[in-house]
Amino acid sequence: MRMPQFILFIPLMVFIGIGIFLWRGLQLEPQRLPSTLLEQPLPEFQLPDLLETQQVLTNHDLSGQYSLLNVWASWCYACRAEHSLLLQLARQEQIPIYGLNYKDAPLDAVDWLQQLGNPYTAIGADHLGKVAIDLGVYGAPETFLIDGQGIVRYRHVGVLTSAIWQTEFLPRIEQAG
Repeated sequence: MRMPQFILFIPLMVFIGIGIFLWRGLQLEPQRLPSTLLEQPLPEFQLPDLLETQQVLTNHDLSGQYSLLNVWASWCYACRAEHSLLLQLARQEQIPIYGLNYKDAPLDAVDWLQQLGNPYTAIGADHLGKVAIDLGVYGAPETFLIDGQGIVRYRHVGVLTSAIWQTEFLPRIEQAG
């Protein structure tokens, strides 16, 4: 019994399908991940402060003026790459920077800040990543721009660079006055 000719083309069709899928993936920009939080209030949260364990960081701490919420961890290599910019922004006192320490060992996070410096006004310790899930965080680092009413105005996935600060964050802050 002879095998039908079209069966011979099945592996080729599967290969072409996988190739199209992979080619499409190369066209995506991971920094442009959609966020359901844009133009929405920051989710309610209450986390112990990483450094002042008797205090808490809440979503209300980020309202009243424009602020940044930076998701970071000591195990995150990319977080180290953006840290010098965060220190520079903190020294300029343009905007308060709040940290969300994501799925990190507290002692490792504290050691990391002692070695590299602390740009954060306060740091919420999100050991289990529950607040990060509410924020739609894919991983560290991610940085959110929060307005004075506690509304998420912008989200950047990945390393925050000076160029991104100048082109994406600063114009939004300046436009708000």
